[in-house]
Amino acid sequence: MQNDLIASATDARLHAIAPFSGFKVGAAIETAAGRVFTGCNVENASLGLTVCAERVALLKALSEGERTFTRIAVVTNADEPATPCGACRQLLWEYCGNISVQMQSLNGSALIIRLEELFPRPFGSGYLSTGKSD
Repeated sequence: MQNDLIASATDARLHAIAPFSGFKVGAAIETAAGRVFTGCNVENASLGLTVCAERVALLKALSEGERTFTRIAVVTNADEPATPCGACRQLLWEYCGNISVQMQSLNGSALIIRLEELFPRPFGSGYLSTGKSD
């Protein structure tokens, strides 16, 4: 089952648009119901508008009404498994909680950890409900 998610992320990576960095990324996120949504990174000349594969997959799932997730896979061609960036970690935490994150390089090197290991002290919605105002 773990390999199915990696295969989906690997396939998604083929659609990446990375003319500036050359760093193609594929991601696949699984819902509690077993649905899989994929994404790839899409770069833009202004760079700040670049969107990561993890965010594409998550936003596709959210836009289809999914709200409960179990795991995400991220595939790159780096020598070591590449971790999601800070912005992706924040969104994954906010919408997925402490899901399993499987990172794999095309060379076969892999790492599977929980999101809390990548993002040990996340900002969450709990900070917004303090009832305090300035």
